[in-house]
Amino acid sequence: MSLTEVLKSGNYELIDVREPMELEMDGNIEGAKNIPLGEVEDRKEEFLSIEKPVIIFCRSGNRSGKALEYLNSQGLKDGYNGGGWADLKATIEANQGTF
Repeated sequence: MSLTEVLKSGNYELIDVREPMELEMDGNIEGAKNIPLGEVEDRKEEFLSIEKPVIIFCRSGNRSGKALEYLNSQGLKDGYNGGGWADLKATIEANQGTF
């Protein structure tokens, strides 16, 4: 399934791997859980216990890519790099009602 298909399904978990300070300064996506990249390894069971597709995002897509690579190596089966938060938010908002 592609990221677009997952977004259209409406059945996913959003995880923001930016630092809390970045959310305060830049904004966030409503409903997304914040797990900073530095905590991903310690909280991997939290990710692995999610029973729907996981969309991980950050500021640009770099940190989310690193998080996804690590989590895939630990057994995450249905993870997606959502890229940068602003683009992902715009995509979600632009397609509300069509997703």
